[in-house]
Amino acid sequence: MIGNAKLSTLPRELNTDITNTFKDSYVFEFLNLPEPHSESDLQMGLIKQMKNFILELGRDFIFIDEEYKVQVGNSDFYIDLVFYHRGLQCLVAFELKADTFKPEHLGQLNFYLEALDRKERKSHENPSIGILLCKDKQSEVVEFALSRSLSPAMVAEYQTQLPDKKLLQQKLHEIFENSNIKDVE
Repeated sequence: MIGNAKLSTLPRELNTDITNTFKDSYVFEFLNLPEPHSESDLQMGLIKQMKNFILELGRDFIFIDEEYKVQVGNSDFYIDLVFYHRGLQCLVAFELKADTFKPEHLGQLNFYLEALDRKERKSHENPSIGILLCKDKQSEVVEFALSRSLSPAMVAEYQTQLPDKKLLQQKLHEIFENSNIKDVE
């Protein structure tokens, strides 16, 4: 689950359920994406595999649209994927990045969230939430980028494959070794 360091200040103050709703990392092995792949490849794969994508996200997500158009001034902008979350009662915008997280990605996402809230959000709904889904992220860069953000936004990474079985076994072994579980006789 998302730790508080990866969550901007406002959602922590508004609703503690947000941290239990979104993951810190997603596994999209079911997409069978080539390496390297583009944001368009990722988006098309997620759309084609929407049921599996929603199951990976978690409960209560309702898909609204891909390339969701919002108009600001005389310009059109397109949000990669937009969902509605029944439990949180808000729009959820996913911005897809096929590369490593960069702080400027948050500026784009925050702009989209503001557009959704001003132009699309209903009066009974909570402020929109943004998920920046990146191929990779450095925790310290994410923490710095989110520390002054006022919009409810998160940064999550995705993997196109599960880690190697031997690595998973090693990590499980380390967890059990480091735990204070004693054999009860």
